Amino acid sequence: MKFLQNYFPHILLSVYILWVIAFSINPYSRDVWYAEMIPILGIALALVVLFIRGVRFSNLAYLLMSVLLFLHTYGAYYTFELAPFAWFNNLFGFERNMFDRVGHFSVGFYAYALFEYVICYNKVSSKFWAFILSVCFIGTVAMAYEIIEWRYAVDEGGAAGLAFLGSQGDIWDAQKDMLMDTLGGIVAATLALFLVKKK
Repeated sequence: MKFLQNYFPHILLSVYILWVIAFSINPYSRDVWYAEMIPILGIALALVVLFIRGVRFSNLAYLLMSVLLFLHTYGAYYTFELAPFAWFNNLFGFERNMFDRVGHFSVGFYAYALFEYVICYNKVSSKFWAFILSVCFIGTVAMAYEIIEWRYAVDEGGAAGLAFLGSQGDIWDAQKDMLMDTLGGIVAATLALFLVKKK
């Protein structure tokens, strides 16, 4: 048990590397796979670099952050619109494939790590400001990513552009995605309010 606690980030990274390898073999669209995987691998690399440079998060923070990495890699393989997710859609009676909405909700989980960072490294004076900062950061990232999706869809065009955009015919898709990101951030930051302690 102590081994798992001490080496949890290393184990998680090893499992994720295997996950990436498995879901890089013959994806539905190689163009979409590259477009989806470049930013997500950038996040994974940034977390590794931070770890090496001494910025350590709790195991819970790493677990929460890994949800997006695993989901996004799965979605990149199939494209988010076609990702097998029928059990969830059927459970709640959704006609639309909601995999991308769940993926966007998991973006918000990074608010927990940001909250933890600003509190534990004394970047803000109170948990109130840590909450506000972490949720606003997630909202800003959500907006920026939707602009990137839009530009890629316009520039790339065709099936790859539409697959990357993943709107599935919903004209409010970008706004709903940003809402899900922010709601995930609120949930994660609320959890952090109760669990994160000042060092």
